[in-house]
Amino acid sequence: MPGTVVPHPRRGRQGAPEKTTGRQPRSGHGRQCGGCAHARCWVHVRRRQQHEAERGGERATSEGTRLGFLESCWYTLQFLNKQKLLEEIGESWLPYLTPRDAEFHQLWKTKYSKLILRTSDTVPKGLHQVVQDAFLTLQKHGCLFQDLIRIKGKDFFTPVSRILIGNPGCTYKYLNTRLFTVPWPVEGSKIKYCNPEMFDACNALMKLNDYLHNEAVQALKEQSLSETKETKDAGVTNKEQDFSTCVEGERTILEDQSSSYVPRTDCINLKNKTSYNLTLLNYMDPLQMLYLKQEPYFGMGNMAVSWHHDENLVESSTVAVYSYSCKDPVINRNQQEDLRGRDPAVWHVGLKVAWDIKTPGLALPLHPGDCYFMLDDLNMTHQHCVLAGWPPRFSSTHRVAECSRGTLEYIFRQCETALQNLQAESESVALSLKSLEVTIVKEVEGIHNEVEFEWLRQFWFQGKRYRKCTDWWFEPMAKLEEFWKKMEIMTSLVLSEVGKEECTMEQRNEIVSCFLPFLTERQELRKEWTASDLSKSLIHMIYINRLLPYTSLCLIKASARCLE
Repeated sequence: MPGTVVPHPRRGRQGAPEKTTGRQPRSGHGRQCGGCAHARCWVHVRRRQQHEAERGGERATSEGTRLGFLESCWYTLQFLNKQKLLEEIGESWLPYLTPRDAEFHQLWKTKYSKLILRTSDTVPKGLHQVVQDAFLTLQKHGCLFQDLIRIKGKDFFTPVSRILIGNPGCTYKYLNTRLFTVPWPVEGSKIKYCNPEMFDACNALMKLNDYLHNEAVQALKEQSLSETKETKDAGVTNKEQDFSTCVEGERTILEDQSSSYVPRTDCINLKNKTSYNLTLLNYMDPLQMLYLKQEPYFGMGNMAVSWHHDENLVESSTVAVYSYSCKDPVINRNQQEDLRGRDPAVWHVGLKVAWDIKTPGLALPLHPGDCYFMLDDLNMTHQHCVLAGWPPRFSSTHRVAECSRGTLEYIFRQCETALQNLQAESESVALSLKSLEVTIVKEVEGIHNEVEFEWLRQFWFQGKRYRKCTDWWFEPMAKLEEFWKKMEIMTSLVLSEVGKEECTMEQRNEIVSCFLPFLTERQELRKEWTASDLSKSLIHMIYINRLLPYTSLCLIKASARCLE
């Protein structure tokens, strides 16, 4: 059985034993690393993150502080799990299987059954053509960029170049970087593209999105029918028949994934799992890379993308990937037979049970035009990586992004809530606050920070990249900046009010005590952005970067004086 394969000594690409790196397994390993236990631990942290992101109501502190703390906990957990796993395996490689291994398909069926492959010959030829043309169009117009991401306080460029395309007004955040969709031409939208080719490219990817949605629905239906057949339960069978009827009628893509409420009925849940609202496009030419990380656990070779779970998705939603390596490498058959493990010339997707050393890994080769699906909770219970081949490769990764706090509609609604506390005097231009109630002040200042650090700075530090595709985002971001300026005025008005003689000491202390943490966080984040490599590309927000750190510092000092 695959699960009984014994870890083998580390070997290099040609099968020779690899030199030791000096890393020795520590004595007293403790409890053996179990896949389920570690997976549950990770799942609980991610679910708590999602719950914190979705929870409304009164904020004890600002959005950035709470989610930043949770992200820090998550990265720490990932690091500790990785260290524990490396300690467990010592100087041996863990076993993994490829299609050349006799036990490969049995392992796939028993341990990775929610990974579904659709080979290129099952995809319509016309769709292949328009999608591959779209990839080349985006590359020709310079629309693919290495993202600047932040991990544990350090900035890195991704080795893979990317662009996000999807529903108008949607965003997707990963590794502390928020990407903004280049909108695809959904019905009824008015999008001005830079040129006709860009329209064709986005339209082709929307067609691919529709196709992958339908295929994911079919895959989930087949999976459900298979499970029903195995149970031989008449009650479940009747339910499945109703489920199948619902699936056949489901052929449209949801335009709005902003709701965080997940209905429990089978039909609606199916939509929630497969209605992709965006795709993250990736491109890499391995031969142009100065360095590629080596896969650390199984000895699978060069990695384009390290082991990970996809972030910020609707829970248990399906991920669909269309893979296009520009050409299939020609490998000498005798050379291929001598290779141990995966073929290094061919791109693969690697999978493993999260933090488990008992179950062998899986390396699935990807040929031009192949599609694969990670169904249901596979993305949460397993990790995946992308193993580099030799030719350049594009991929389109379609996701049901968790957008309850990531759409223009949401952030505009937040701004409207905050600005309800601002009123203009009828006979003058002077502005004043309607209320100094602590809960209202806290809510407004939390939204203030969210607008600046989750939206404005995230958008503008990415520079002019969006202008190469469309100017769609610039008008709403200008509007958002006007909202932010009004919230800056509201911050000053709060301090002005608490400094007046008619404000009692008790009221003053209560307001400033809730008010000061937001100002302090704002000041620290502005310093961080100014000092960070991120700010080197910040071409628009000079006013924020230069003047406001001083302004915010003055407000902090004034707030402290109010408490004296």
